[in-house]
Amino acid sequence: MAKRIGKYTIQMQNHPTLKNFAATCGKKESEGPHGKQFDKIFEDTTMQESSWEKAESRLQTETVKILLKKADMDPSEINYIFAGDLLNQCMSSSFGLRSLNIPFLGQFGACSTMAQSLFLAATSIEAGIADYSVAVTSSHFCSSERQFRFPLQYGGQRTPTAQWTVTGSGAILVSKKQEGPKINYCTIGRITDLGIKDANNMGAAMAPSAAKTILSFLEDTNTNPNDYDLILTGDLGEVGSSLLKKLLKKEGVALEDNYNDCGLMIYYKEKQDVHAGGSGCGCSASLLCSLILNKVKKRELKNILFIATGALMSPTSAQQGETIPGVAHLINIVAD
Repeated sequence: MAKRIGKYTIQMQNHPTLKNFAATCGKKESEGPHGKQFDKIFEDTTMQESSWEKAESRLQTETVKILLKKADMDPSEINYIFAGDLLNQCMSSSFGLRSLNIPFLGQFGACSTMAQSLFLAATSIEAGIADYSVAVTSSHFCSSERQFRFPLQYGGQRTPTAQWTVTGSGAILVSKKQEGPKINYCTIGRITDLGIKDANNMGAAMAPSAAKTILSFLEDTNTNPNDYDLILTGDLGEVGSSLLKKLLKKEGVALEDNYNDCGLMIYYKEKQDVHAGGSGCGCSASLLCSLILNKVKKRELKNILFIATGALMSPTSAQQGETIPGVAHLINIVAD
C-alpha cells in the first residue's frame, strides 16, 4: 500500500505501471516539433461533428479507443476511467466516454487534469480495488476560446502573454506490476493565489503553485533537481516558465538544462504564432502520452517529474471579478 513521505508526498509501494498510452491532436499541433509522435491527427477542427464541443468529445472517444486497441483490451475489462476537460461540467468527457460503459469518475483540475486523473488511476491500482484504470483528458482550441474568452468570429487581438489552447487528448492505461514506466511518487498540490486576474496570462497564475509543489516534493524526498533526467511542467508557457525559475531561485533551487515546459515544446513559437506558447488540458497530456512516455519506455529518460499545472477559473468567476487560483500536481515516473 502507498505510504506518505514527508508532509505532502505519497510513495507508491506497488509501483503502478503505465501499461499503454495514446495521444491524438489537431492539425496545428501536428505541424509542431513533435507532430509525428501522435497516434492520430485530425485535420479538420470539427472532426466531422456539428460543433467544436462535440469534436472535443470525439477526441476523447478516439484516444481511448486507440489506447484499448494498443492494449488489445475491451472496455469491459477496465475497472474505472478518470476523465476531465475544460468545458462546463466536464461535458467533453462525459459525452465522449458514455458509449464505452466504463465506470466513470469525472475530474476537474483545469490544465492539471492529466496529473490529477493519473494519480487517482494509480491510487485505484495501488489500493487493490482495480486491475486496470484509465486516465484521460482533452482540450480544443475553438471550444475553449468560446467558453473562456471570445468567440472566434469576434476576431479579437490576442495579447503577448496569451497562450494557444492545444487541440489534443492523452490517455494512459494504468495496471498492476507489468513491463513499462512506473509511478514512484506523487505530490498533490495546494491551491495558490497571488491575485492574477488576467485570463490571458495563465502562466503567471499557475507558476506559484508549480513552485510550491516542486519545493514540497524536493523537501519530502530529500532530493534536488539534478537527480532527475527531466523536470517537465504542464503549459506554463514562456511567461510562467520564466516566473517559475525566478520563484524557485529565490528559494535556493535552480532549474537547469533538464527543465522544460509542455507549452514551450508543442509548437514552433514564432513560426506558428502562438505568442507565449501552448496551454490546455491536452497540451501536457498529449506530449506526456506520446513523446515523453515513449522516451521513458525506451529508457532514454529513466527518472522524470511531470508537473501538470491548472488555472482554477470559470466564466462565472471571471465575470464576478475573481482572481485566478492555480494548482499543480506532481507525478514521478521511472523507467522499468
